Amino acid sequence: MKFFASCGKGLEYLLADELLALGCARATATMAGANVEGSLLDAQRAVLWSRLASRILWPIAEFECADEHALYAGAGALDWTQHIGPGHSIAIDAHVSGEAITHARYAAQRVKDAIVDSLRGKTGQRPDVDVDAPDVRISLVLRKGRALLSIDLSGGPMHRRGWRKVQGEAPLKETVAAAVLLRGKWPQAYAEGGDLLDPMCGSGTLLIEGALLAADVAPGLRRHDARPPTRWPGFDVDAWTGLRVDALAREARGLATLRPCFSGSDLDPHAIRAARENAQYAGVDDAITFAVRDVADLPVQQNPLGVVVCNPPYDARLAADPALYRALGDALKRATPQWRAALLCGDAELARATGLRAKKSYQLFNGPIECSLIAVDLIAPVQRENSAPRALPEGAQMVANRLRKNLDKLARWRQQAQVSCYRAYDADIPEYACAVDVYTTINDDIWLHVQEYAAPAEIPEATTRKRLTDLLLAVREVFGLPKERVAVKTRSTGKGGSKYGHFDHRGEFLIVEEGAAKLQVNLFDYLDTGLFLDHRPLRARMAQEARGKHFLNLFCYTGVATVQAAVQGALQTTSVDLSATYLEWLADNLRENGMGGTRHRITQADALKWLEADSGHYDVIFCDPPTFSNSKRADDFDVQRDHVRLLRAAVARLAPGGVLYFSNNFRRFKLDEAALGEFARIEDISAATIPQDFARNARIHRAWRLTVR
Repeated sequence: MKFFASCGKGLEYLLADELLALGCARATATMAGANVEGSLLDAQRAVLWSRLASRILWPIAEFECADEHALYAGAGALDWTQHIGPGHSIAIDAHVSGEAITHARYAAQRVKDAIVDSLRGKTGQRPDVDVDAPDVRISLVLRKGRALLSIDLSGGPMHRRGWRKVQGEAPLKETVAAAVLLRGKWPQAYAEGGDLLDPMCGSGTLLIEGALLAADVAPGLRRHDARPPTRWPGFDVDAWTGLRVDALAREARGLATLRPCFSGSDLDPHAIRAARENAQYAGVDDAITFAVRDVADLPVQQNPLGVVVCNPPYDARLAADPALYRALGDALKRATPQWRAALLCGDAELARATGLRAKKSYQLFNGPIECSLIAVDLIAPVQRENSAPRALPEGAQMVANRLRKNLDKLARWRQQAQVSCYRAYDADIPEYACAVDVYTTINDDIWLHVQEYAAPAEIPEATTRKRLTDLLLAVREVFGLPKERVAVKTRSTGKGGSKYGHFDHRGEFLIVEEGAAKLQVNLFDYLDTGLFLDHRPLRARMAQEARGKHFLNLFCYTGVATVQAAVQGALQTTSVDLSATYLEWLADNLRENGMGGTRHRITQADALKWLEADSGHYDVIFCDPPTFSNSKRADDFDVQRDHVRLLRAAVARLAPGGVLYFSNNFRRFKLDEAALGEFARIEDISAATIPQDFARNARIHRAWRLTVR
């Protein structure tokens, strides 16, 4: 069976790993959750033991849902006597996207009506609605014309552990606290005899969650007490009882042996009083020492091994004093120099104010607030006295010299064109065959994306590895960046020849700017970053032409061209792609720019099939297909074979006076001008669409402008 575990954004990969550790057959991270393969017992175990999940949703029905009538009919077609017992109360949680039904509360009402009418017709009774503590909680997800109904096995938000008696002004969600502890490697540190410290502990969430984790206490144990989390008839009560008996035994053993290795402090005495009460109710007060103290007065810790976890103050407007963050960093360098740290800061700028060197950073959401979590392996690395900087190897020095020359050459152009993401090196020295792209975030942080090109077969693998190492030394030297700010896509040899190796799963998105648009990029998790830099001039050209007009983006990928058109004032945009991941990315990009609603339509479909079935007309169409595609969800596509059919269908959708821009990066592609000339005027505009930073690689793509003949 398959079920879904939801979570806060930024926790997806941790959650997938946790579910696998809990025994699920498979768990794949997706937007705000994980798709899971496992039994009902696995799902119930996750309800009791998951520290990261928000809800565990067990699907019971999925159906096409074009409008409210289809929603009512689909929900009413279920035999609800199998899911809701006599006298049971219900609640419906709805999440909707798309144009058919736009209000979640209305969608929930229609499902409730369908359930009530169905049960009244079969039993003569109707269930009551209890939004706070229902016997059966039902989840509706309405997306892309399909409705999914699930039973919420968790019975309510799983971040509520059941121990919080008092909370501060801005409480940290327990699920987010668990993520901070895991990113700080607290379980390993505890096993090795380390301590846990929170010098701005507030109401004690991080310390209490850390103590319960160390004591092996199931996070759902107190939340549900002896009553199962749901009265859904399909819930295996006997199995749940067995899980609880085992969890109670583990809790007793863990609390009996829990080391008193936790300490927290805060300047606010009311917060410390709340933290003590919470710790007492959680059963871990004997293990935690609390004190009222300014962070500047933090004493030197005697244990050489430990982890600092902290959620320094900020509010919904990210209003915080960087001086406080600097004071925190200074105190930690003095009191815990050899410890690890995991700090959940308001944003990347506040994180930098600590002065701590992060090995990795992650974007998390504490409720609606996006935060920056930095993981620090060593708070104050030991500095070697009289250590001279190491000279670069000869090859690395050559690359460094070329990089500096390129940067000088591009400097005036970048300043005049206000380009913040660009290609700085493209195999300029053939032996060092990589592309180096620079991404500057809206906070002026510089990140690098390095892609290794395939080496000739006769070059030994050891030689290519050495050259890549030299190149990485050079780029870090020139840009003055730590290695965690450099994303590297390497090629490894396997069956079938050269291919890209495994990518990271950091879930780390950066916000960059192109013109007036803000865009999300991910440098580590995918082959491409979400932003094709070489299409920058073409996107700007199309965006200008799309003002006040209808814009269509086929094979839209992450929708950067759509966002540019929307920001420049397109009347309406339509974006089509087969990948749900890319379309969610596009939706995030639109939200980042304050765009949304029915003016910007997003469609998951085979672009060619959709185009041939569509009856709309568009003023500006952008078509940038892949070289080939053999997706299981669509017909095979080959751009050389199918481009005439594709462009014929696209030109047929042009409004009077409309224009179609066609581009692809297949090096051996040949445009069939004779066939296209029967229905379109064709202009090769490739040279005008190659930006200055790609001048060395003018064949990076080709582009044509087509109008109706």
